[in-house]
Amino acid sequence: MARREIGQALFEAQLGQHPAGTKPLKGFGSGVLEIRKNADGDAYRAVYTVRFEGVLYVLHAFQKKSTKGIATPKLHLDLIKQRLRQAEIIHRASKEARS
Repeated sequence: MARREIGQALFEAQLGQHPAGTKPLKGFGSGVLEIRKNADGDAYRAVYTVRFEGVLYVLHAFQKKSTKGIATPKLHLDLIKQRLRQAEIIHRASKEARS
């Protein structure tokens, strides 16, 4: 159920809409968003960016199993930062290839 809902939300985001349950991910500035879905007592998250014109990059999707409150664990945040840097490199390279 959560997987389908997150997939639908990502599809809506690709269409330029702002899906329900989507919020900016704190600490990443504008253009990095988090889809939050809860199902059967579990929390699921998908993080994506719309910082790059005409492209949506999904940076990470995971089941949240926090042992310390509601904060996203550092391991996940570090992975999102790494993938955001990679998305920037990929986007820049593909833009240069089209020129």
